[in-house]
Amino acid sequence: MTRRRYALAGLACAVLLIQAAHAQTATGGDAGAGKAVFQQQCAICHSAVAGKNMTGPSLFGIVDRKAGAVEGFHYSPANQSSGMVWTQSELDIYLLSPRDTVPHTIMTYGGLKDAQKRADLIAYLATLH
Repeated sequence: MTRRRYALAGLACAVLLIQAAHAQTATGGDAGAGKAVFQQQCAICHSAVAGKNMTGPSLFGIVDRKAGAVEGFHYSPANQSSGMVWTQSELDIYLLSPRDTVPHTIMTYGGLKDAQKRADLIAYLATLH
């Protein structure tokens, strides 16, 4: 390969790496800040540990998981039949107002109105796999 081809190949790799990094933080969230949001807003009912259900199901592996799919957790009929998949964008909508998104859910949480805190929380949840 010529120097020019090496340079172009290097540039292409750099572009792909930047695109991959952007995709991982598509919500614009900070996972470190999101962990603090999780501790303040979610940890009273949810665990970040695989297989550890509490009042709510474990949130380990939630991103891209089908709603109502955690083994051993008793979901409301509303969540089980919602047909939702917890993508990052779906989590953003749900966390804003759970009861508006899934009417008749038994989740009592009123919602996280701060968009940046939601983005941070979702970035943290995306690390739980």
